[in-house]
Amino acid sequence: MKPNKTLIGALVAGQLITAGLAFSTGEFLFKSGSAGIGILVMLVLMAPGGFKRADLWMVAGAFLYSIIGDYFLSHRDGSGMMFVFGIGFFFLAHLGYLGYAIYHGRLHWPVTLLFCGGYLVFFFTSLYGGISDPVLMWSALAYLFVSCFSMGAAWGIMPKGLSRNLFVGGIALILFSDTLIAFREFMAYTDWDFLILPTYYLAHILVTLAVWTGWTPEKPRVPLV
Repeated sequence: MKPNKTLIGALVAGQLITAGLAFSTGEFLFKSGSAGIGILVMLVLMAPGGFKRADLWMVAGAFLYSIIGDYFLSHRDGSGMMFVFGIGFFFLAHLGYLGYAIYHGRLHWPVTLLFCGGYLVFFFTSLYGGISDPVLMWSALAYLFVSCFSMGAAWGIMPKGLSRNLFVGGIALILFSDTLIAFREFMAYTDWDFLILPTYYLAHILVTLAVWTGWTPEKPRVPLV
């Protein structure tokens, strides 16, 4: 039995609608719509197998942690610890994306090391001087690494094709959105702030589409290392 394509298509349309409503109203309910509806899509995809898909639960968890992380960032009111908590939940979200990608492939070490090296240079040359709190510094550094490993794992998804490319695009947009947040928070550069939310919402939609287009009744038999 295959998932209901019509229902999933309607839910993906709902992700686009809630993203638009988030821009027009600023309400957190709509801001969490792209990830929240993404969770519903994961449940629809899992239903034919009795909700026994570890890989899809990982993505559902990633979306849930994204909502919680976004809540902390949206309600921090200048609190440094709220920002740290937000980073912490986004870290957990990346573990979900990373787990899904490894489940369907392997870690692509060249891409992983390339991104880790590039972002480490960016961190110590551009961000480090703007972070005075040690807890925030280590949190940001840990988040940097898990983000780069997520990209490396996404690149290693097999087989290569539409699903893999959509997933890579989703993770890349999360990295891009997070980089713009780093510009704003640690470098006081706000010219590109208008791109933060569109790329964040679109990332959820691309990941949702990636999982949908890559859906199979059973786990693909691929090497994990």
